[in-house]
Amino acid sequence: MDFNHAYKCTIIFCTFAAAINVENQRYFDFKHNYMSVAKSGDAVKVHYTGTLNDGTVFDSSEGKDPLAFTLGEGQMIPGFETAVMGMNVGDVKSDVTIPSAEAYGAPREDMVIEVPKTNVPEDIDPQVGQQLAVTRPDGQPMPVTVKEVKDDVIVLDANHPLAGKDLVFKIELVSIN
Repeated sequence: MDFNHAYKCTIIFCTFAAAINVENQRYFDFKHNYMSVAKSGDAVKVHYTGTLNDGTVFDSSEGKDPLAFTLGEGQMIPGFETAVMGMNVGDVKSDVTIPSAEAYGAPREDMVIEVPKTNVPEDIDPQVGQQLAVTRPDGQPMPVTVKEVKDDVIVLDANHPLAGKDLVFKIELVSIN
């Protein structure tokens, strides 16, 4: 066997039968249907569980279809996308801590408003912690939480409920397309 023939066989073996590294991205054989490392532009599916620092679960895909999104399109909070980048199918990251700045940000005072009780529909009895929806100037609904009930006004908070909170995720990459 001459050198050129042996070299070609080695390349074929590496390409189709074993894992190789190309520019720090792992590629696997087609026989096992593995994909490349998750990168911007990839449509991915993940299973996840999100908790607060005290262990309280705020969201999970357990028992549901995996969450599908495209990396780099801003569909997810920035810290979550960053955590998925570089994962391979089947990888699990167990303690991904996302600071509030990379999640829903700090609570903003300009998102807290006082509304006269006369503007509240008669069939609604506002209670602290109650979730309501108000109509934005563009006609779209916006979820709010009743923060305080005073004599003549109610205080509504339009901040995301997780604003100001650090989040912890367990993430499993299910697929890359």
